[in-house]
Amino acid sequence: MSNRYELAVEMAERHGQAQPKSWRRAQIYMAMAAADLLMISLGFMIASVLWAGYVEKNVSTMLAFILPIQMLAGLNAQSYGMATLISPARSVTRAVQSFLWTMLAVICMGFLLKVGAEYSRAIAAIGAALSVALLIAGRMGVFWLGTRVLIDGPISKVILCDGTMLLPGPGETIINTAAAGLAPMLHDPMMLDRIGRAVRHADRVIVACAPDRRVAWATALKGAGVDTELLMPEFEELGVLGTDSYGDAITAIVARGPLGLRNRAIKRCFDLFIVAWLLPVLLGVTGLVALLIKLDDGGPVFFVQRRIGQGNRLFPMYKFRSMKAAQLDAGGVQSTQRGDSRITRVGRILRSTSIDELPQLFNVLKGDMSIVGPRPHALASTAGDALFWEVDQRYWGRHAAKPGLTGLAQVRGFRGATETASDLTNRVQADLEYLANWTIWRDMRIVAATFGVLLHHNAY
Repeated sequence: MSNRYELAVEMAERHGQAQPKSWRRAQIYMAMAAADLLMISLGFMIASVLWAGYVEKNVSTMLAFILPIQMLAGLNAQSYGMATLISPARSVTRAVQSFLWTMLAVICMGFLLKVGAEYSRAIAAIGAALSVALLIAGRMGVFWLGTRVLIDGPISKVILCDGTMLLPGPGETIINTAAAGLAPMLHDPMMLDRIGRAVRHADRVIVACAPDRRVAWATALKGAGVDTELLMPEFEELGVLGTDSYGDAITAIVARGPLGLRNRAIKRCFDLFIVAWLLPVLLGVTGLVALLIKLDDGGPVFFVQRRIGQGNRLFPMYKFRSMKAAQLDAGGVQSTQRGDSRITRVGRILRSTSIDELPQLFNVLKGDMSIVGPRPHALASTAGDALFWEVDQRYWGRHAAKPGLTGLAQVRGFRGATETASDLTNRVQADLEYLANWTIWRDMRIVAATFGVLLHHNAY
């Protein structure tokens, strides 16, 4: 037993001697802040040179107001936090948002102090525009630097495997507790000391153990001062979306109700705005596509199929017909395959460019669908040889919201035929993630990302 304890101490010390990622993250945050201030200063100085031919004295005074406020706004908006190391888009967004709030505050201060006339509005406007562009460039540069400093990711994870074994991912350290002689022995302070040393530099600790040992491990790690989680595979079977409470008891959330009235109104207004913007395009494209379809084989222009919608209620979904009229599959029994002989010449172009989906804007106008949401499926759709809901019982949970013209699964590349079970489970997982974390901003990002996947190798 003493040999195993010595191994545990050795592993703990070896893990602890490496420079903690928190130190390197702090260095990158400081680089971000310095880059932000430098880029803003350069923006206004360049603007002054472009407008006046030299750097005006008032620019320094202007920056004396802007830079401290930018730092405060950045700290308030968490512009120097973990999320900015994980997502370059989020890093840029938070930096630019902080700067816009800063400029608004400076304008208000200038108005209240009646000093606006002393500063060049042209230099302020040009400087603000240049600063935004330079901020974006600076943040992208620091993010690139961060990926070189934190090669395996910004988060340090320790996985304690008690009676099981997992494969390590990026930034993960796997500790086999049996081999290391670590156990949640609550009556042994020396053992708790060794556990504490093994996880002291981790940002996140995950425990994989048998159900009857979870309480002991949870208790042993509560004082370790590290975010700790228990791996519970049964949560995946239940489709747990989060936690809440009932009285003093903790409950697992397994389904979400509809969005609140305010959010439903916001989402509907967003849908109608997009439809109104695209309606002239839709009408023009419909005339052209109708002509091409009629010239191709003379069959009907539209294909109407019953799909599963919100609340598991069926609705008629519209598409431009892309298959031969005699071989239409109203029930969706046979998934479209690459090189499918049922597809017409015009239909192949419509499907490869996703133009065949445009008539669903009429469904959005009717209220059967939304611009963004889980894609609706036909009743007979299968993954492999099994119906969708036979493959993944979480499938029905995706119908808590209106189906969408596009969705999180689509922008992640999960589209085309569902030939295997994983083709479906990937989509279900993305759809449930979308439902659990809906915001109007996310809808906007998904719409923007959709333009990048309209021409997709799985669109056939």
